Amino acid sequence: MSRREATERERRRRGRRSGPETPWLPFPFSMTWRDGAFFHWPVDPDRLRPHVPAPLDLETRDGRAWLSVVPFVLARTGLRGSPPAARLTFPEVNLRTYVTCGGLSGLYFFSIDLDGPLLATAARYATGVPCFHARQRVARVDDRIAFASARREGDRPAAFEAVYRPRGAASRADHDSLAGWLVERRRTFVPRGGRVYVAEISHDPWPLKRADATIEANDLFAAADLPTPSGDPRVSYCDRLEITGSVLRRFDPW
Repeated sequence: MSRREATERERRRRGRRSGPETPWLPFPFSMTWRDGAFFHWPVDPDRLRPHVPAPLDLETRDGRAWLSVVPFVLARTGLRGSPPAARLTFPEVNLRTYVTCGGLSGLYFFSIDLDGPLLATAARYATGVPCFHARQRVARVDDRIAFASARREGDRPAAFEAVYRPRGAASRADHDSLAGWLVERRRTFVPRGGRVYVAEISHDPWPLKRADATIEANDLFAAADLPTPSGDPRVSYCDRLEITGSVLRRFDPW
């Protein structure tokens, strides 16, 4: 067994099936996830596959592909060890699917909406991901989170508004379960200029709660020219998680 295979087996045993596997990636950034939810919809892979750029491959589970909308707040975002004054706190909502590249599982982002024109522009040029400025607000009333985002740029308007409420105790999804397959991914692939780049995050397994949710508006699928899923999504909630992030680096798995 190679060293890489042994490392992957150990990560599987610990429930971190698709965690970082490229030790040459430094993790200079730190941030705190707050008040976030995962909205997951199954979709026909034949309808979604044409929207995933080569050389990425759409990953499926039990014959189904998945689209996810993820609203949350990133707090105290900045270089590790930097003072509070040098850090940023902002809401974000992203639209993503699940892919593989070079045999490794990861995420592919169709869009990321951020509250701030300079922030969105900097993220777009730094990562190559379609990042947009949106007017956003996040409010907590008792145990309910109200998240609203309205895109302010781009060719097509896109809004997402939802109210979600966690219930029950937090637990960690088994890595072989659908819930683990959907959330325990620490790697994002970015095709750009004929090459593929990768960024990774590192954190403890997600402490997830089940959640009740009402979606009041969602134009994100239409704005990305994606098939609109039918039915209610699977929803889970995470109150808080400490995360470190890598730089974006070229990925050469071949």
